[in-house]
Amino acid sequence: MAFEKLHSAGYLANHMARLFARELQARIKPMGLSTGVFPALLELWEEDALTQKDLVERLDIEQATMANTLARMERDGLITRQRDPADARVQRIWLTDTARTLHAPATEAALATNALALAGLSSAETAQFLSLMRRTIATLQDGR
Repeated sequence: MAFEKLHSAGYLANHMARLFARELQARIKPMGLSTGVFPALLELWEEDALTQKDLVERLDIEQATMANTLARMERDGLITRQRDPADARVQRIWLTDTARTLHAPATEAALATNALALAGLSSAETAQFLSLMRRTIATLQDGR
């Protein structure tokens, strides 16, 4: 069977992800944010004081990529790192006031991006689409 990109879930998911990222980037760039730091911010907005290891596991990315992302976030004044009082080997990552003030406008930008992308689907189709994506992600994560 020949490979047809328009019948490939991987190709389509990657293409869609790039389109989502481009649209979101246009909306958050004026805030000084990028799509590279956005996932880490989402996790930290939900739960501050995570470790780098926590973020690597939650975001399912490489340790080196996370280290570079956190260095950029620290440089840009979005996070600070502090030693864990219970275990000096561990650094906790804390949002700065700047990052906290960006929570509402940045997540509104993400909601607007999602609304634009899903505008052609009914609410039932949107729910089914999201459910299928979550199942596919879980299948790939469990398959390792």
